[in-house]
Amino acid sequence: MTRIVPIGEVRIGGDFPLALIAGPCVIEAEEETLAIARQLKEIALQMDIPLVFKASYDKANRSSLDSYRGPGWPKGLQVLRRVKEEVGLPVLSDVHGVEQVEEAARVLDVLQIPAFLCRQTDLILAVASTGKPINVKKGQFLSPWEMRHVVQKITSTGNEQILLTERGTSFGYNNLVADMRSLVVMRELSYPVVFDATHSVQLPGGAGNISGGQREFIPYLARGAVAVGCDAIFCEVHPEPEKALSDSQSMLRLSELRELIGQWKRIDELVRSKSPQFPLLAGEV
Repeated sequence: MTRIVPIGEVRIGGDFPLALIAGPCVIEAEEETLAIARQLKEIALQMDIPLVFKASYDKANRSSLDSYRGPGWPKGLQVLRRVKEEVGLPVLSDVHGVEQVEEAARVLDVLQIPAFLCRQTDLILAVASTGKPINVKKGQFLSPWEMRHVVQKITSTGNEQILLTERGTSFGYNNLVADMRSLVVMRELSYPVVFDATHSVQLPGGAGNISGGQREFIPYLARGAVAVGCDAIFCEVHPEPEKALSDSQSMLRLSELRELIGQWKRIDELVRSKSPQFPLLAGEV
């Protein structure tokens, strides 16, 4: 059994049903971000799935110097504050520098450590010391069992509110592979595991000066992860992905999300029924 991580009214882990972390890759325009948040909230209420809103205020790890990074901080944090206060959703965003942590913690319900920075000890300790829930993306270059070292850094501060996210592993050049065994291995660390269904279909740097992607595989990988027994799905969405300013080839079209949630919930209910035919959650085998 994994620990339970409370995020506002959302509970992730333990025996709680599947949760959703969703939103655009990056804040593009303030009102558009609020509109997406409202649509996501409506879908989540209709589909009865707990929701945490995600959007980056600064994408510091872009492929090219010319790539759009977002409004930065503090402007981007002000947008996320509006989502939190006006739409009523808990908010998550990634933090790239120690100097951002204090201000970000005043707004965010979950502080995220980006995959490329999951071994940055100073950043991890600073984020952990806020006492806020932390979502750590497993680096594309790490094995799942190496994440225990990241967990040890976080828990050294007394913070036990940890989510561990699988987002694909480097497979040669400009390609990722999603190893479902990773979810089981990381779950054995006793913290909730999240599957990032959209970054796992990225082709990093695969489109020249930007990352490519294969969004057509999102439904298949997400269903597989829920069947394995993940605690939440992380999914970047956009009304018109082809027009998005970041990750345009790997984000899910917002209009397709409702149907996929229905599939995920049915699989999650089957897995969590603990049927002897499906002993899939770690610790039940």
